[in-house]
Amino acid sequence: MTVAGDISTIAGGLAGVAGTVGAVSVGFSLLRHPQPYLPWGHAIIRPQETDPLPGVLRRGLAGLTIPVRPGPHGELFIGPGAPQPGRTLRRLVLSPLFVRAKAGGGRLRRDQRLPFRLVVEFVGPHRDAETLLRAYRMLDRQLRDHAQLLSRSVDGVLEPGAVTVAVAGIVDVRELLTAQPVRYAFADGTFDDIGTRSAPPSLVPMISESWSRRFGWDGREPISAEERHLLHAMVRAAHEDGRLVRISGLTEGSRRARRAIWSELCAAGVDVIADTDQVGLIRHLRQCPVSQPVAPPVEPPRPARRTSPAPHPAPHPTRADAVPRV
Repeated sequence: MTVAGDISTIAGGLAGVAGTVGAVSVGFSLLRHPQPYLPWGHAIIRPQETDPLPGVLRRGLAGLTIPVRPGPHGELFIGPGAPQPGRTLRRLVLSPLFVRAKAGGGRLRRDQRLPFRLVVEFVGPHRDAETLLRAYRMLDRQLRDHAQLLSRSVDGVLEPGAVTVAVAGIVDVRELLTAQPVRYAFADGTFDDIGTRSAPPSLVPMISESWSRRFGWDGREPISAEERHLLHAMVRAAHEDGRLVRISGLTEGSRRARRAIWSELCAAGVDVIADTDQVGLIRHLRQCPVSQPVAPPVEPPRPARRTSPAPHPAPHPTRADAVPRV
């Protein structure tokens, strides 16, 4: 895929972001002493974390899951409880993230080979469909301000960018996403989506499962042959279906037990391992990386698309390496 590096096309959309002094300082300070990029590492934000992004980027993790809820003024607020002034997804995550990507010429860092995966999980007491779909529309409007740096789906064709955004916590969002010929977010999937026509990889490129939902092993004793076989078979099936696999929700226990589970996930070829224990996960992945094929690098931003692009059919890949790894 050849993408022109015309950074000037994104200057207007990011002008407001660049004017935010705090976001700029975060973006440039993180460029000075970053840890090597860990494409398999993913942070799950704890409720008490007030400003999670700087630590995630500094440690080299390649994604994070962040809980949000809709609030006043068309904003999505981070964390539990009532919306707190300034604690918005736009201010604490999106603005500094895209300032950094702009400063890096369309990449978050020089050694970035895969998109940074931002999973936006909608939480809160109000779970009615109208509220949740309104929340997605808030997110969609904010993402379109940074369209040139995002992975997107254009008429069913995946185009990787510096950041891939997935939406979790809204069951009905898939219908809304499907209706958008050009979109900048994807649905979070499960292993149940493998092989289903209603959830193709262009809509659900990544399977996200909780370990404790599918497996009973807690890492204290050796894993059973049956559970190991099940893990490898499910990961292999997802890859053959053109999807990545992200595992989270490890059972609470000692770091030794968690290391045992991390090792099994790495051996099975799980693409993304998510955990609240960022330090322990990073140390483990640097010692025992996941064995994966080398993916093409993240492309720099493409120039503005024509208003009436020529139609082209969506591909029908049969192997994991036949689709862009978004």
